[in-house]
Amino acid sequence: MRIVDKKVQNHEQTLENLKEIIPTISYGTITLVIQDNYVVQIEKNEKFRLK
Repeated sequence: MRIVDKKVQNHEQTLENLKEIIPTISYGTITLVIQDNYVVQIEKNEKFRLK
C-alpha cells in the first residue's frame, strides 16, 4: 500500500503545480515528463505574440 500512497501523493502534487502554472501562460505549452508511472518533470514553454 505504501507505493499507492506515494503515487497518489505524486499525482496530487503534480495537479497543484499545474494549477499554479496554467494561469501564468497566455500562449504556450506544458509538457509532463513521466518515468516509471511518476511525473518527474514539468516543462513550460511560453510563446509571445508580436503585434
